[in-house]
Amino acid sequence: MTPAETTTAGGALLVLAILLPAAGILASFALGGRNAEKIALGSAPLALLIALAILAEVWRSGRPIVYAIAGLSPPLGIALRADGISAAMLVTTALIIPAAGLYARAGFATPPEKRESRKALTFWIMLQAISAALAIVFVSGDLFNLYVALELLTFAAVPLACVEGRAETYAAALRYLLFALFGSIFYLLGCALLYGAFGTLDIALLAERMRPLPAVTAAAALMTAGLLAKTALFPLHIWLPPAHANAPAPASAVLSGLVVKGSFFLTVRLWFYVLPALPAAGFDAILGALGSAAVVFGSVLALRQARLKLLIAYSTIAQIGYLFLIFPLASGLHPWTVDGWNGGMMQVLAHAFAKAAMFLAAGLLYESLGHDKIAKFSGAARAMPMTFLTLGLGGLSLMGLPPSGGFAAKWLLLRASVASGQWFWALVLLAGGLLAAGYVYRILAPALSSHPVVLKAPPRRAGEAIALTLALVAVALGFAPESFFQLIAIGRPGLATAGLP
Repeated sequence: MTPAETTTAGGALLVLAILLPAAGILASFALGGRNAEKIALGSAPLALLIALAILAEVWRSGRPIVYAIAGLSPPLGIALRADGISAAMLVTTALIIPAAGLYARAGFATPPEKRESRKALTFWIMLQAISAALAIVFVSGDLFNLYVALELLTFAAVPLACVEGRAETYAAALRYLLFALFGSIFYLLGCALLYGAFGTLDIALLAERMRPLPAVTAAAALMTAGLLAKTALFPLHIWLPPAHANAPAPASAVLSGLVVKGSFFLTVRLWFYVLPALPAAGFDAILGALGSAAVVFGSVLALRQARLKLLIAYSTIAQIGYLFLIFPLASGLHPWTVDGWNGGMMQVLAHAFAKAAMFLAAGLLYESLGHDKIAKFSGAARAMPMTFLTLGLGGLSLMGLPPSGGFAAKWLLLRASVASGQWFWALVLLAGGLLAAGYVYRILAPALSSHPVVLKAPPRRAGEAIALTLALVAVALGFAPESFFQLIAIGRPGLATAGLP
């Protein structure tokens, strides 16, 4: 966006995407816990319609849509901006959050005969707060506003991680909070350096004024380090497994599927939108190396876990690693840039749906078996076939096997790696797929045995249907047409020059 641009057609939808969950939070506080669930779930269809309308407008126009708040363009005003990846992430959020909410009704509903509980009120308000914070992350065009959005996201996610009030959840949430706060300090210091150097934090204006200065290099390093801590990229990952594994299943689905994507999304905004003109070969290689280490380290640790939720949490570390291969494979203007970009963005979407589905399935297993110890899954697949089908389909995407979104993502990244001559990343992709096959096999092999199993409670069919639907979406992404990849490239600087049709 240039300073002369103002609100475009459909720009008001960006405001609605933020205001709807924010209004839901206020209404939930005003009307109480008994109504918070109705507000959160009742507003979900409207949120999805708004997200789809934004996606349709971006797709129709072939360019980002913009809303200049109060009619003032940057630097005097603040602009909201949605491009292709923003629209795709808004739709993903509008699908996963209500799915988690519908699943959570069994544990966080407030029936008429029961008193209102603080736990239920907290859950439904924080779920809406995450929706609002993610909407701001995906449509904000200003680095300071993105900082505010990330803080809102953190302070909504931390209570969700410890909403059950157990000692281990408090400890995990506190560690999560400390990492997030240190990350915020680094990010904010970087923003201060950029503002001092260029007098603005608007992404489009910064991109126009950017030039290699020592202050810019320091800002880039500080902001990236802070965002990596929030994203839980190796070796800053130690807060994630206990936070995700000890949270309630619907909270784990949202934390793993969506929340960690917020800080990664901002990392992408920083390097591909604000700093693309800088010589960043060293940073690209570092981020790619850290991502590769995460793939291997997270997968090996996942193989060693005795509990299903911990295994899935450690696999999140590995799958996050794949995301960071986008930096060496999609930077610059090269014939392989399009494949690298499309593969990285597809990995974001496929992982979101697959991991949300697997955490929900893990919750169902815990409810029916009374535990999530993998060694004691013998014969469980015969009693809960839909649940293990969900785990299998989610694992299919994590492994990168066809037909799945994970396969499409890893195939595109592999093509970019080969075309660019960066063979090391190809080896990482192949090794990561084999390791993922190992830990998915560990889940399914004992469950498929003929050993009889006694369930403590019958599986919730509605919960199984929700989890399976998310897993099927992860698989369906593997059939995405070429026009979908053209959509997620809209607004990416320089991508048309790199060879986009």
